[in-house]
Amino acid sequence: NKLVYFEETQDVTAAIAREKEIKKWRREKKNQLVNRMNPNWQDLSSGW
Repeated sequence: NKLVYFEETQDVTAAIAREKEIKKWRREKKNQLVNRMNPNWQDLSSGW
């Protein structure tokens, strides 16, 4: 498993709402979201 996308927020409630929103999306839309932030789908967790 790789971390290929994330969003930062200080508001836990907003984070949960955003997660639920994204989970409802079709895979194609999720892939587009990742491609905009991380077009090479690199593991963003490396170095943590």
